[in-house]
Amino acid sequence: MTNEIGNQEDNSVKIEIIPQDSSAIVDEQMPGESDEIKNETKALIEAIKTRAQLEAQSAGSFTRETYIEAVRRAREFVEQNQPLIERDRLENSYEHLKQEAEKNWEAIAREIHEFGDRLADAAKAAWDAFTAPRSSNR
Repeated sequence: MTNEIGNQEDNSVKIEIIPQDSSAIVDEQMPGESDEIKNETKALIEAIKTRAQLEAQSAGSFTRETYIEAVRRAREFVEQNQPLIERDRLENSYEHLKQEAEKNWEAIAREIHEFGDRLADAAKAAWDAFTAPRSSNR
């Protein structure tokens, strides 16, 4: 695009990501959460920042319209409230773990019961041997 003088007008936008301390932001915004949740959130923010920096570097210079459209799409994606952890997958995983735990518990209970039966049989055999009448040949 040219201006009135005929010089080329620069419509590109320089993307500069200003480093912020994501740790402080997470600590401030999530005061009641566990350290594990805070650390995972911090890692997520750092990954997003790194990805944004790489995308910005690889894209080179954007035109103003392209930049605005890219930012708009990113904002819309975040606003769609797509969960990071799909509830169905989480529920399925929980159900699978629950079934496995129940199956393992039943196996342990069965083994303990069988062991108890064998121990009772051994005790009965020992008692029978102990209380059996002795032959007088000795």
